[in-house]
Amino acid sequence: MAISIELSDELVDQARRYGHVFQRSTPKQIEYWSRIGQIAEENPDLPYALIKEILLADQEAKDGQLTSYEFGPNEPCR
Repeated sequence: MAISIELSDELVDQARRYGHVFQRSTPKQIEYWSRIGQIAEENPDLPYALIKEILLADQEAKDGQLTSYEFGPNEPCR
């Protein structure tokens, strides 16, 4: 559902700049920041870099880019 909200000019300008760098529209950049912020609030012990890696791994799994890992003879299998 799309709704109209008022945002500060400063936030919109920053989102436009970051969105341009990361190939996202201004609204998509704001959605991305919102998602990262929500995850960070729900998981305060996770650093930002780990959150990004988890999101990337999740997308790779959705895209079917998983590879199986074979444990070696000296590695414990849990």
